[in-house]
Amino acid sequence: MPAVSFQNVSKNYATPRGELQALKGVSFDIQAGEFFGLLGPNGAGKTTLISILAGLSRASGGHVRVHGHDVVSDFAAARRQLGVVPQELVFDPFFNVRETLRIQSGYFGIKGNDDWIDELLEGLGLADKAGANMRQLSGGMKRRVLVAQALVHKPPVIVLDEPTAGVDVELRQTLWQFVSQLNKTQGSTVLLTTHYLEEAEALCGRIAMLKKGEVVALEKTSDLLSRASSNVLRFKTDHSLPADLAAVARVTGRVVQLPAHNAAEVERILARVREAGVAVDDIEIRKADLEDVFLDVMSG
Repeated sequence: MPAVSFQNVSKNYATPRGELQALKGVSFDIQAGEFFGLLGPNGAGKTTLISILAGLSRASGGHVRVHGHDVVSDFAAARRQLGVVPQELVFDPFFNVRETLRIQSGYFGIKGNDDWIDELLEGLGLADKAGANMRQLSGGMKRRVLVAQALVHKPPVIVLDEPTAGVDVELRQTLWQFVSQLNKTQGSTVLLTTHYLEEAEALCGRIAMLKKGEVVALEKTSDLLSRASSNVLRFKTDHSLPADLAAVARVTGRVVQLPAHNAAEVERILARVREAGVAVDDIEIRKADLEDVFLDVMSG
């Protein structure tokens, strides 16, 4: 039985301009114990899909199940299986961190779990903030508390909706170390959405890509990476590229990246750059990564 199953899920919204179809028959399963990535540009439908999974929104069609429990007809059982970390920083300003986690436990009928709360506080770097009021915490610390709240009832399925957006490097490292440990030692299933594609490449064994409400890729991460050009030529320049290269280049400020399948193609690109009078420096060749694959899939 899959840990999470999306079956032909659709979602329509009424707008002043007519009906908007946010999800168009999305179907895929996430197996128990998987670390699964859900990627897509803004507006692709990722958060809509997670909202339906978490019971915050209802699908216009199709079914979603968590360990066999339908999120609509058997919502209480489905919700107990899930720990969801939302994008938004939502907190109650009247309680300290430990009280917040005890209250969250109570929503699931759990009490006397201070040992697990202590483990969460330690694992997420919150031990010295246990008595601090939620209002006193920085944004990064509030984000850590949201993660702890999602895990306090020991759910078998953990849903992380862009959990590291706008947070510091230390929190990202702490979070991934702790969640990866849960995935490996306790067999927790993890569903991650993120715009940091290097995180998805490092953590996720399988990835689905959404574009305009449809699944456009669903493969093992290693298989997705094997699709990419074998190499990427990277250099810096202050000049404009000739039109034929600009059409296929990824440009970020002074940094230019171009797909190059072999040495002959690298030579051709550099010769074309010299011919156009473009001065370059810091030339390097690297292996293609998930970001290259993502951009290729989204533009295809």
